Amino acid sequence: MQRAGGSAQGLVHGRPGSQDEPCRGRLARRRRDVARDNASSMQAFAFDRQTLPLPAGHRFPAGKYRLLRERLAGRPGLRLTQAPPASDGELALAHTPAYVSAVVEGHLDAVQQREIGFPWSPEMVERSRHSVGATIAAARAALGEGIGVNLGGGTHHATADKGAGYCVFNDTAVAARLMQAEWHRARRRAHPSLLRIAVIDLDVHQGNGTASIFRDDDSVFTLSIHAARNFPFRKEPSDLDVDLPDGCRDDAYLDALDGALAELWRRHHAAPPGLIFYLAGADPHEGDRLGRLKLSAAGLVERDRRVLAAARERGIPVALSMAGGYGRDIDVTVQLQVATVEAAWASWRQWNNAQP
Repeated sequence: MQRAGGSAQGLVHGRPGSQDEPCRGRLARRRRDVARDNASSMQAFAFDRQTLPLPAGHRFPAGKYRLLRERLAGRPGLRLTQAPPASDGELALAHTPAYVSAVVEGHLDAVQQREIGFPWSPEMVERSRHSVGATIAAARAALGEGIGVNLGGGTHHATADKGAGYCVFNDTAVAARLMQAEWHRARRRAHPSLLRIAVIDLDVHQGNGTASIFRDDDSVFTLSIHAARNFPFRKEPSDLDVDLPDGCRDDAYLDALDGALAELWRRHHAAPPGLIFYLAGADPHEGDRLGRLKLSAAGLVERDRRVLAAARERGIPVALSMAGGYGRDIDVTVQLQVATVEAAWASWRQWNNAQP
């Protein structure tokens, strides 16, 4: 059939971009444009469309995830994608099947729900699955492009058999185990050893759940820098813990970070990690309700810059998650996390030699 305004011959031989360009030509151009845009943008994964119904007055700032996504939406150089959910099998890589089943089927008792801090609901289950899925997706993006970002995550208080402290499943632990499994399947003949992983946890609270899950696993190194007197009050030893006093400010914090990173590289001189999970909590900020440290916004940006630069200089991909942030002003917390994503994007550009 002849198309209005053109001949049958024009459908085959029309100029690219003209009204007579073949459909397949326009589609090919569109695919090239999408590929070009994707090659010049960092991937970030959101899951805030899965709601978390909470009682009135609850302390958890569930709204910050939507605000963060909205503030980042449309930014050049950033590809925002809704995260897929983690499956039961993926969750069972780091959690006991009995615990996964109890969460999914709604069998958590009142004590377990109170320890998590959320009442059970189907929406809580779906949100928790997608939170883990976002870190899995960010880790895959990191292994392919240098850096991938979860606009939430960092649920580091969940252990293998229970949740705690607003953490249902441990997204970092699940994603780490899955990346090791995928790496081994793809490379087992050429590289029979597991992918070595480092967790750099800079949330203001100690990463006790992650430390517990990887307690006897030499392939995953856990580093936590946190307020000594903050939750959890019974801490699980990481491979390297740095306990900071109340009121610690920028200079002392950054000195402690430099020392911890130097120790991390010293211990991995012979076999450096192939992937880093970076938990970039906003809660060390001086305005945080649940933190006990006093970092400025500029101090947090410098913290992020140092971690990302150290990884990039060594060619180690980074899967970044936002972790905690409980500011008295939620807009301040969101802006701190925007700054973390911007620091990641600047590092991603250097990693990929992309143009602004």
